[in-house]
Order: sequence, then C-alpha cells, then structure tokens
Amino acid sequence: MMKLLILGCHSATPRENKHTTSQLLDINGSMFLIDCGEGTQIQLRKSKVKFSQIKNIFISHLHGDHFYGLIGLISTFRLLGRKLPLNVYGPKGIKEIITLQLKFSKSWTNYPLNFHELSSTQSECIFEEDGIKVETIPLDHRIYTNGFLFTSESEKRKINTAVTDNYNLRPFHFSQLQKGMSITLEDGSIIKNKLLTLLPDPPLKYAFCSDTSYYEPLIEKIRKVDFLYHESTFLEMHSELALKTKHSTALQAAKIAKKANVKKLMLGHFSNRYSDKQEFIDEAKIEFNNVILAEDLKTFMI
Repeated sequence: MMKLLILGCHSATPRENKHTTSQLLDINGSMFLIDCGEGTQIQLRKSKVKFSQIKNIFISHLHGDHFYGLIGLISTFRLLGRKLPLNVYGPKGIKEIITLQLKFSKSWTNYPLNFHELSSTQSECIFEEDGIKVETIPLDHRIYTNGFLFTSESEKRKINTAVTDNYNLRPFHFSQLQKGMSITLEDGSIIKNKLLTLLPDPPLKYAFCSDTSYYEPLIEKIRKVDFLYHESTFLEMHSELALKTKHSTALQAAKIAKKANVKKLMLGHFSNRYSDKQEFIDEAKIEFNNVILAEDLKTFMI
C-alpha cells in the first residue's frame, strides 16, 4: 500500500494557503519526501509527521519552488539532534548549494548527509531497498529535471484460504507460506507452498512528473502506472505561456495520462492566476476521465 500526502501543490511563490511543491510518500512505513518547496517543514509539522522517519529526499530540479525548503529542513534535523543518515537525491549542483549554506552559517550537520547527484538524461534506478525501487523519469523543462517512478513489489505470497481452511494450520505456518516456504504438519507430512498460496500482489507504481512541457518520451516509462501526478500549471487559454515556460496545461497532462493508459491522474503545480480549480478538472476530462486535483495537506491512498 502507498499513502501520498500533499504538502504543497502550487507553483512559483508560496501564499498564505497555497504552498509550493512537496509530497510525502509512505510505502509500507518507509517515508520518501519528494521535492521540498519553501515551508515544507511547517507543512510536515501540521501533518504530525515525525521528522526522524524521513531518510530519503528526492529533488526534481533546482528551481526554488521545488527545493528552497531543503536547507531549513536539514538544519532543523540538526537542531533536533538527528543521528540517522539522510540521503538527498537531486541534480548535479545540489551538494554545492547546500554545503555552501552550511559552511557560511557554520551549521554543519551532526549526522551523515549523503548527496546522490544526478546528471543522466536517460532513466536510471537510483534507489532499491526492501522491495521498493525508485527510477528517474527524464522531463523537458527549462533546466535539468527529473520525475520519479516509485515501485513497490510485494515479496509475500498470498494465502489461498479456500485451500488452507482444509488444514489445521498454526500461525507460524502462514508466515512460512508467505515467505514461499513449504510447511511440515504435526504428523510429519509436507505440503508444497504452491498448493496453498497464490502469487504476490502485482507491483504498485506511483509516478511523480514534476515541471515539464508536453513530453511524449516519458509515456513509455509511466505506462499503466496506478497513480500519476503530472504538473498542470496552466489551462489551455494560456497555452502560449506553457510553451514559453516549458510547463504543461491540464489538457496536455490528460493526453499524457491517456496515451500511457494510467489508472488515475492527479493534477498539480497550479498557477495562482486561477481562482476556480474546477476548470482544471473540466479541461482534463476532455481527454481522461479518472482525474483528481492535488490539495494541500490532503492524503490519497494508492
């Protein structure tokens, strides 16, 4: 199971009730922070998130509304006495930016701070642990930008209760079966695992597509994902601005979702020029019906 908390979903500059891009993805208890716009730590506190749970941060690109909150969060971790390592994945240059701030403020962390700088224009796997994999999704923006594809694979086989109910199994038998082991009954008879179990659930996939123009090369990477977040800074009435700034419209995001055959589309990164967000839904539904809007401090289940 995945749980997605939207910390901020607006573009450019933060407002009183409109925060810039940041998300927290919970995959079976493992927390991944995706982008870190200004004020992210305030949103985390409002959401009662334990800072110590965040071990990996993924930054899509080095525009301020996607990472200006990072130095503050790193500094707060130090003030709270953090000891656990923190891994930051982001474009080449992010290490220099953060370490210069730490150097001139004489605020070096007391915990290991590990930077994993990205520069490839091809998709690559940058994290793999405990059945969770993170791959980059190269995007087309004004500066080097990646989206991120999160995949969670269940290693536990499913119990076939229609069959197991015929046996007097103990609790530890079920644990063994989920791990793919055959079991030994009290009378010494052995039952093969495949007779009592089913294949694990298919992998869950969440694709985060940060700032980008309409970019069809990303389609193959996100094909049939369970949940797609795709920026939609503008409506079609301002498509010339989308083209100029290398952002997307709601209609363009919906076209990507349709061509990739994703299950659900979430729109975000809204320009503050629009007061009625329903217009984004109406425009997107011209191409793709299963669409929702990101909303600050709202949680979505995947």
